[in-house]
Amino acid sequence: QVTLVEFGGGLVQAGDSLRLSCVVSGGTFSSYVMGWFRQTPGKEREFVAAINWSGDSTRNLNSVKGRFTISRDNAKNTVYLQMNSLKPEDTAVYYCAADLRSGDTITTMDRWYDYWGQGTQVTVSS
Repeated sequence: QVTLVEFGGGLVQAGDSLRLSCVVSGGTFSSYVMGWFRQTPGKEREFVAAINWSGDSTRNLNSVKGRFTISRDNAKNTVYLQMNSLKPEDTAVYYCAADLRSGDTITTMDRWYDYWGQGTQVTVSS
């Protein structure tokens, strides 16, 4: 069983930064593609960023490019999402997810991710 726990959400002002962390236990973290998604009430879950097993390949949602950076530390079984220049429209519950199928092929579709964290709330005030 693979368990994911997110940390680091909170209430910030527009322009501030936050770093989300997701600690994974069980399984073989270093072989997974890891992703971050977000969701607001009444909307579908949205892909934010993902990273391959080694960390040398990433994908980002266009609206967060240049502001958000995904990274991982395989020695700590942890994936991070550094969020800078936050905007009110970034307000959402953020989820991390693990794709166990292929360590190198990044997908943006949530249905391909096998395990999910419980989510952490990020609120950006204007």
